Amino acid sequence: MFHYTVETNKTVEEAIASLENNLKAEKFGVLWHLDMQEKLQQKGIDFEQKYHILEVCNPVEAKRVLSENSIIGYFLPCKITIYEDEGKTKIGLPKPTALIGMVDSGSLQGIAADVEQRLISCIDKSI
Repeated sequence: MFHYTVETNKTVEEAIASLENNLKAEKFGVLWHLDMQEKLQQKGIDFEQKYHILEVCNPVEAKRVLSENSIIGYFLPCKITIYEDEGKTKIGLPKPTALIGMVDSGSLQGIAADVEQRLISCIDKSI
């Protein structure tokens, strides 16, 4: 499966706050936070679902992968979504190992696996 997704009993806002704290502990910063519902409504599009996309980055890891293969920048920064689905809050991300696997013959798989494990740990601590 290309993604990792979990459910939580927290609200979307509580899940985001918890996730941001856990990401900081792993030296990931939130570079950008898109509130999709708000953005679409600003454009005059009715969208009732709470849907947030966080773009997160660990600068040390970003430098490591970009130094090996510049095309990996197509996948950076990592994205984590927090959204409501049928009354439940979900948190998920595309797996870095799946993304790296599309362009790399294996030299970066170890870094991707480490980043993936750390991001999943942040998500799991947030539920």
